[in-house]
Amino acid sequence: MNPRKHLVFLIIFTFNLVVDPSMASSHNTTIEFQSFPPQNFTLLGDSYLRHGVAGLTLESNLLASSSGTIMYTTPVRFSSNRTNSSASFSTRFSFSIVNLNPVSPVGDGLTFFISPENRTLGSPGGYLGLVDSSRLTKNKFIAIEYDTRLDPHFNDPNNNHVGLDIDSLNSIKTADCMDAGIDLRTGISFTSWIDYDHGQKNLRVFLTRSRFKPNNPLLNMDIDLSSYFQEHMYLGFSASTEGSTETHLIKNWKFKSYGVEYFNPRINNPHNVTDNTIFTSPLIGFRVDSHIKQYRKLIQLGLEVSGTVFVFAILALFGYISVKKWREIKTEINIKSEVTRNPRQFSYRELKIATNGFHPSRIIGSGSFGTVYKAFMLSSGTTAAVKRSTRSCDAKTEFFAELSVIACLRHKNLVPLQGYCIEKGELLLVYELMPYGSIDNVLYQDTHHWGFLKWHQRYNIAIGLASALAYLHQECDKLVIHRDIKSSNVMLDANFNARLGDFGLARLIEHDKSPISTLTAGTVGYLAPEYLHYGKATDKTDVYSYGVVVLEVCCGRRPIEKESEGDDMVNLVDWVWEMYTKNQILEAIDKRLIGQFDEEEGKRLLMVGLSCANPVSEMRPSMRRVLQILNHEVDEMVVPKFKPKLSFSNSLPMSLDDIVSSLDGDEVEEEEEEQEEEEEEEEEEEEDGGGGGGGCKTADRSKTPFEMQDRACKTPDTDLDGPFEICIDGSQV
Repeated sequence: MNPRKHLVFLIIFTFNLVVDPSMASSHNTTIEFQSFPPQNFTLLGDSYLRHGVAGLTLESNLLASSSGTIMYTTPVRFSSNRTNSSASFSTRFSFSIVNLNPVSPVGDGLTFFISPENRTLGSPGGYLGLVDSSRLTKNKFIAIEYDTRLDPHFNDPNNNHVGLDIDSLNSIKTADCMDAGIDLRTGISFTSWIDYDHGQKNLRVFLTRSRFKPNNPLLNMDIDLSSYFQEHMYLGFSASTEGSTETHLIKNWKFKSYGVEYFNPRINNPHNVTDNTIFTSPLIGFRVDSHIKQYRKLIQLGLEVSGTVFVFAILALFGYISVKKWREIKTEINIKSEVTRNPRQFSYRELKIATNGFHPSRIIGSGSFGTVYKAFMLSSGTTAAVKRSTRSCDAKTEFFAELSVIACLRHKNLVPLQGYCIEKGELLLVYELMPYGSIDNVLYQDTHHWGFLKWHQRYNIAIGLASALAYLHQECDKLVIHRDIKSSNVMLDANFNARLGDFGLARLIEHDKSPISTLTAGTVGYLAPEYLHYGKATDKTDVYSYGVVVLEVCCGRRPIEKESEGDDMVNLVDWVWEMYTKNQILEAIDKRLIGQFDEEEGKRLLMVGLSCANPVSEMRPSMRRVLQILNHEVDEMVVPKFKPKLSFSNSLPMSLDDIVSSLDGDEVEEEEEEQEEEEEEEEEEEEDGGGGGGGCKTADRSKTPFEMQDRACKTPDTDLDGPFEICIDGSQV
């Protein structure tokens, strides 16, 4: 028989399924929560869950700007294009708007919204945490706003109203809450109902202080929302503040939708095939009954071969997975045995639930080390920051370095480590969440959100960071060198206190040991000159980085930036020193402060910054001395009027062995002893057989310039193709 006919027959035989026409079904959704479980909701911005209540904005007595959103994780069907039907819905929720500081301004309000998006965080202020101010024309939503601030920009009627918003915060219709005898700003609990009847094309909003639904709606409007519905949409609440202490709480929620018809395909079971069945194909035009035995043999052979292959594939896969799993378990056991027992060990499942499956909406930071997620810890009802390392070798090294260092440290100006997780190939660190993020974030990126830092906050940040470093350098059993002090690694807690974090590059060494020699790590702009040249990290290199951060906080400028478009890059330390040379040091302070700072403190802090960022490491103060200066316990250090010039020898700074050496102090000592023995042998050879060649020696070409770093003179760019001579006076023969 023609092979093509065999193939067609097998296809027909295999896919002999008959599908009935689709049948329409009605789709109803009911959602009800008396408290808010974290596994069912996505949190954005400053929103949080605490004791089953959803908070949408920061809870702080300090004036701040904040925005937050909480959304039901699963989208809800609102329409069907195939049946041309749309949903009716009703929702009920209880909420309160509380001003934590009665003398502070109020605003801005909260919303219940329906949106096709679930990842966009709205801006603070009048945008109600719903609208992204950078993409005003792209926002898509249907929302009911409960507004507590009169914003002329959005044509608000007053500071106590509800309104219907569609794709814009210019409400289509509003209603004064006082018509129902309600002031949203009193801090008491209110209950609201929102009902939309698609058949009647009518929307009604009810608002009351009691648990019972009023007879009359506060807002009543005839409108067809079907043109704004998409097939699936997300439900949620949003809120925002701007320069106020207002906080917004959602206490319970119920939602119901109905009336959407959609097609529900039904698949019949395939017909049974017997030996007497006759298949006739109009495409081929042949009868199958005369060849049924041949087909059965072919099918049986194919099944036997494919079955055998399948079994072997399954066995191979099982073996591979078993070996891999065994290796992972062995690795985890070895790793855990090396980790201190002080921090709590979290399970991977617990952290996965806390971060909503490491959902992108929970990301609050990222870098080469990995990603940081905002987490809600079910066990404690608190929020935390979960640092998830990448699977690269460098990231693993940083993870264990950070865990081994930070686990044994306790100080009020360090970001507290709550625990860790080493499971399923994942490396996770759990830290206390810092609500204001990093100094870098507040200084440059979110000034419209948090407002710029006031002077007393900046001075307090400098003291807090100095206290942390004094602890690491002088008060710990071992000297802790951070190696990556920069504004993005200094966090701010709820009271704007500095908390030093990210110990991925930190190293522990004994107080009486030699400085660390390693590949230079850190961030350009914060690195001390000698660290860049020699690669040796010391407490003085940390002091230099601290000085740069202090100048950054004082001046509101990045360590390296352009004055304006087209200009060359300006180094912050050079710029401040130039102002000091011109007797204009106070002109360097951040212009956004508009002169609202203590001049004596301003000068003191700038002088501390320059002292610490002195190019000559020997002239830098210790962090304990810095702390005493900032606390007015000792006088300021004398800062040279002109920035000292720093020069390095032309010799290679260090050997390759030094650059990649481990931090084992015994190995360092052994290498130094071997080098001393080699030098003594060379001196003896000079005395015994040295001629009048100016003390020259012949260098073996098997030795690289790195291996000859301790000789009297070196030429880094020497051609190594043949023997050459290096002389004591620096000349090359």
